[in-house]
Amino acid sequence: MLAVLTNRTYRHLFLAQIIALVGTGLATVALGLLAFEIAGADAGAVLGTAMAIKMIAYIGVAPVVGAYANRLPRKAFLVAMDVVRGLVALTLPFVDQIWQIYLLIFILQSASAGFTPTFQATIPDVLPDEKDYTRALSLSRLAYDMESLASPVLAAALLGIMNFHWLFSGTAIGFACSALLVLSVVLPRTSAAAASGGIYDKTTRGTRRYLKTPRLRGLLAVTLAAAAASAMVIVNTPVLVRGALNVPVVTGRVRN
Repeated sequence: MLAVLTNRTYRHLFLAQIIALVGTGLATVALGLLAFEIAGADAGAVLGTAMAIKMIAYIGVAPVVGAYANRLPRKAFLVAMDVVRGLVALTLPFVDQIWQIYLLIFILQSASAGFTPTFQATIPDVLPDEKDYTRALSLSRLAYDMESLASPVLAAALLGIMNFHWLFSGTAIGFACSALLVLSVVLPRTSAAAASGGIYDKTTRGTRRYLKTPRLRGLLAVTLAAAAASAMVIVNTPVLVRGALNVPVVTGRVRN
């Protein structure tokens, strides 16, 4: 599996993905604490709404970008999405209104929804061999799974020595490093022909094919069940830790 990392272009893109994922994980932890700081006992509702906005952005933006990924100037687009995400991350520590959180999360996740399909569409051109492409997808999936374990541990360690607002700075640094890694490589021109059909056909083709496959429909049901349980943990943990358990976390802000 690791043999594909000998390809310099893919290696840099993979490292960019890992660094951006870790940065996003730090932002998720910090966002929960920020929501509690602003909304108190209502933090669960705020965080749940923010996560819903995240998915709305993905559902609305990712299919459109994915349909036209072959026509985009990939390198410039990937770097631009990293820059947007980094700027949003630097802005989050200064918000003091709930609506500001919602707006910035929508912008951040819209940029991520643009980055991800473009990144994925680049891999088969970097690694045209089917076996290498399969290994690259496996590494990408492994990176997503490991991030869900590594980011909270790293965030917990950092919270022991710094204000949680600085976690957003770590997120911005991650996106900056991701942009630099993308800039460090030459991406090949797309070899795939543009998909035919109108915008509706292009943006819904993947979903329609997915839902027509019985095994994938079963996998979707299992994933939804697991997501429903984990969502309760994600949105309620800040309230339980800060409110019910009264565990102190350095905030860096003076509250009246």
